Amino acid sequence: MAQPHPRIAFLASRTPEAQAAYESLVAVHGQHEPDEADVICALGGDGFMLQTLHRHGPRGKPVFGMKLGKVGFLMNQYQPDALLERIAAAEPAVLRPLEMIAVTESGASTHSLAYNEVSLLRQTRQAAHVRIELNGQVRMEELVCDGVMVATPAGSTAYNYSAHGPILPLGSSVIALTPIAAFRPRRWRGAILRADTEVRFTILDPDKRPVSATADSHEVREVVEVTVRESEQHTVTLLFDPEHNLEERILNEQFVT
Repeated sequence: MAQPHPRIAFLASRTPEAQAAYESLVAVHGQHEPDEADVICALGGDGFMLQTLHRHGPRGKPVFGMKLGKVGFLMNQYQPDALLERIAAAEPAVLRPLEMIAVTESGASTHSLAYNEVSLLRQTRQAAHVRIELNGQVRMEELVCDGVMVATPAGSTAYNYSAHGPILPLGSSVIALTPIAAFRPRRWRGAILRADTEVRFTILDPDKRPVSATADSHEVREVVEVTVRESEQHTVTLLFDPEHNLEERILNEQFVT
């Protein structure tokens, strides 16, 4: 007995290429609301994929992305033919995001999720001065830097790698703590931590040296304390073509010269 076709919710970025692909695919496969769909198909780049995960991740639907943007590390190649067969044969990659709790100078507290990284950046020409605690223990009294980040394995090949952080294998149950242009200690290159480590950043002299915190694309300015931990409740599932799955991409990135 033939398996029923999956109900697909197509979502597209605003680029002309993604919009044209959206119209073409909907004409062939139909369209379903994300709540009613079996699979979400995201058309765009990595930025649009992150938007899709933040907006629709709580629905628990697997996401099959196709690259129609500038960067597509989290996407499959755009090939509209045999889409149903590709989805049926796709390999899942379960991602667990970071949770950020940022407290501002006004005392407000903001909670955000990050599938790639949580980054702290200086807001002015003054370098940031940051204290770092791991599981309640001070590990660095003062890091003088342009910024510092915590990255997931899926995000380790993005901003983290550009800041000379390590590439982390998917499913390794570790996260990367990476400085951005560290001035003191000058030779500190960061650390690889267990994924269940709670990282707390305290901003020293925030009036003179203000700092912003960003979870993926959600920015909070003038923070005084930021706590980052791996989420215990949230996961999302991405679907990848077997010949080009996410684990293989992360492995390949370590051999790019």
